Amino acid sequence: MVAASEIPAANRPTRSRLERARQMHIVLAIFLVLVSLFSLTQGATGVSLIDALSKWQAGQELTLMERVVLWDIRLPRLVLGLLVGAALAVSGAVMQGLFRNPLADPGIVGVSSGASFGAISAIVIGAYLPSGVVTIFGQYLVPWAAFLGAWVSTILLYRVSTRQGRTSVATMLLAGIALGSLVGAVSGILVYRADDAQLRDLTFWGMGSLAGASWIKTLTAGPIIFVSIAVAVFLGRGLNALALGEATANHIGIPVQRLKNIAILCVAAATGAAVAVSGGIGFVGIVVPHVLRLATGPDHRALLINSALLGASLLVLADMISRNIVPPGELPIGIITALLGAPVFLWILLRQRSVVDL
Repeated sequence: MVAASEIPAANRPTRSRLERARQMHIVLAIFLVLVSLFSLTQGATGVSLIDALSKWQAGQELTLMERVVLWDIRLPRLVLGLLVGAALAVSGAVMQGLFRNPLADPGIVGVSSGASFGAISAIVIGAYLPSGVVTIFGQYLVPWAAFLGAWVSTILLYRVSTRQGRTSVATMLLAGIALGSLVGAVSGILVYRADDAQLRDLTFWGMGSLAGASWIKTLTAGPIIFVSIAVAVFLGRGLNALALGEATANHIGIPVQRLKNIAILCVAAATGAAVAVSGGIGFVGIVVPHVLRLATGPDHRALLINSALLGASLLVLADMISRNIVPPGELPIGIITALLGAPVFLWILLRQRSVVDL
């Protein structure tokens, strides 16, 4: 066992940091509730959540429009936004802990590029599939293809980077870059063969959106994301130990290889499911964990929970902005997250120049 005195002070959570992290739990939970309630009141129609609650409390029946707007449109969109935001933020926190780098992102393990390739293949090649196949899958052909692409790419990277039962994080990083380039080239060929309608679909899918939210999509992706996040939260102690190096973590008694396996599977499942139902949404996985790490410290036991809360809140907030900035239309949510996240990402890069020669 490694004594507490042998662990660098920077890696030991102090009492004040733990108290700040617990206080942050409460603040972020309240913020999440407020943002969620406010999201249900926003929309192009004149349906009011307050009026609907007043009618429900008085025992009056809601109109057909109120039921459709609140139950079938706004509520599934809210739930899906919460799940996707939490999935991307927690996946980012796990990857940053696994790679021991605050600039790490779920895209490093090839999840995003694999999902993009699956979606592009479904959109372009789907036009040549038998009508029966398209009828069976319907509007869920692209999400399922994206999820399958994310998992296949992750499995390939895992097999390439694992040797004699040990997974090399550095090899996975380099293999992820190579696979991303290869998938990008093949995707480029498919995009070149796409017609105008398919190009439009590809463009909007790549920007990300929650416009197609439904209860079926939510119930399909929700359990995968929820279980992945729940498992990832219990990796906090192991990720804290991994910050000291793999040798030290092994010496403490952390099963490093099993930790890597579970972390990669959680990231692949959560991000793959999120990207499949929302398209490409960037910067959430990088910015949210890093900002929280600056605010409450690097303890992953608190960081993972706070990342889920803040990631969910920010994505719902970005979705509200996307719906109200150009009414009655809406901007793709990926544009909003890029506008909000890119300046923060540049700031992170400038801070890291003092640590790493970038």
